[in-house]
Parts: sequence; C-alpha cells; structure tokens
Amino acid sequence: MTIEEKQDKLISILREMSSVAVAFSGGVDSAVVAQAAKLALGVNAVAITAHSPSVAQREREDAERIAQQIGIRHVVIETQEFSIPAYLVNDGSRCYHCKTELYEQVLKQAPVLNIQQVVSGANLDDLGDYRPGLQAAQEHGVRHPLQEAGCTKADVREMAKHWKLPIWDKPASPCLSSRLVPGLPVTTERLQRIEAAESYLRSLGLVEFRVRLHEGELARIEVSAEDIATLSEPAHRQALTDHLLQLGFRFVTLDLQGFRTGSMNQLITLETKQRFQRT
Repeated sequence: MTIEEKQDKLISILREMSSVAVAFSGGVDSAVVAQAAKLALGVNAVAITAHSPSVAQREREDAERIAQQIGIRHVVIETQEFSIPAYLVNDGSRCYHCKTELYEQVLKQAPVLNIQQVVSGANLDDLGDYRPGLQAAQEHGVRHPLQEAGCTKADVREMAKHWKLPIWDKPASPCLSSRLVPGLPVTTERLQRIEAAESYLRSLGLVEFRVRLHEGELARIEVSAEDIATLSEPAHRQALTDHLLQLGFRFVTLDLQGFRTGSMNQLITLETKQRFQRT
C-alpha cells in the first residue's frame, strides 16, 4: 500500500467515526491523527491535551501551536495522575495508570463536546514495545486509527511532511516521568529538575537525548553516538557537570551506549510486563 493510499485510508477510517476526540500530545503521531481528523470531520473533530507536572512546558507549547496550524478545536484538560498512589510508586505500570486517568478525563468531556469516539496516536511500531498504556486504551474503548490504517512510524513522518507539519522530524518525547528508573517514586521536584537538565542540553544544540534519573539522584545522560565525544571534551564535561549538580543531582554520568528509546524498560520486571502483555 502506498503512502497516499494509507493517508486516504486513515481519513476514511476517521470519517466513519462521525465525531472524534484525539488524545493530542503535540508529537508527530497525534498531530497526524489530528490533521486527518480535521480533514475527515471538520468541526466534529477536537484535539484534547493533558496538562500535568509530567508534561514539559515545551511540549504544551508545541501542542497549542500545532493545533492552531491544523485548525482543529483544541481543549486542554487537567489530569490528576499525581493523586494516584500506584502512579507515584512507579513500579513499571505507571503508564497504565496515566493513560487510564487521561482517557477517563477525556471521556468525561465527550458529552459536552458532542464526541462519539476517542482516538490515540499509537502506530504499528508501538505494538513491538512494552506499552501498558495500550491496555488502558482497550479498557476505555479508545481506537488507534494509525494502526487500523497500517501506518508505521516512518509512514507517520512521511504524512506529516506531506501535510507540512513542522514537527514531522521531531524526536519522540515521552512524558518526564518516563525518565525515572522503575521503583524510584515520581515527584514534581524530580520532574522539574529533569526538565531543566534537558533544556540545558537542548541549549547546547543537541537534538535527541534523555536525562535518566536513578537511585541516589544519579543523572544518566543518553545522547547520540556523535555527541558523546563532544560532551566528553573537558570544557563541555565540566560545564555540564556543574550545571546538573547545581540543579540538585548528586552524580552525573554519560552513558557510553548512547541514546536508545525505552532503555528503562529493561529494568521492568517480567511479572509486571506480563500483566500488561497484549493478547
């Protein structure tokens, strides 16, 4: 199937839903679904963005900007995952509880917004990773039109580029809580510290990276292979170390394996993974 055929199929799938609310983070996946929903349904499509301490300010600004460009109705809601003890414990099921809270809040808005169906930006590649949020989606009747249209991450980026969405090549940016090692409790202070550390790395011109937080307030920095050498230079290393120590980290390390998506997942117990295994 060509990318044009997948694009048409995506729009057709959404048109059949009559009215939709897109769980809209402002990333490329949900942006493509929002764009397709706007083309398919016009005023019967709405993008809903969650606002919580786990969402970086930069991501909230991106969501607002992209929604305006698409021209889709945009609603921002407050989610309360920080009031859920099982979320704060961060035992590897955190994403399930976060998505459960998100979808419950979105569904509360559905009658007010006259929405029949909630959809997500999950694509086919997400099926090959540990994604407990997909179980929460299933439990709440959320559909994944990108998966239904047979779209991979590469397809999504190609569609975004065709629709001239400026974030078509934006790196994935999961919530700030995903930076914490499983078992380390989620706190607002830790997330603010991580956001500040990543903002500093971005100011150095880095594009794809993570600041992971481990026990003992140890920051493990993942950057691309070519950036490892740059950050290892004495001047950069000292400035980076000083900055992160000032932010409140106690130890600063540079991961020689480089950046890799979902590196924390290998620390989640098999028992927890099996609880959220897709059937």
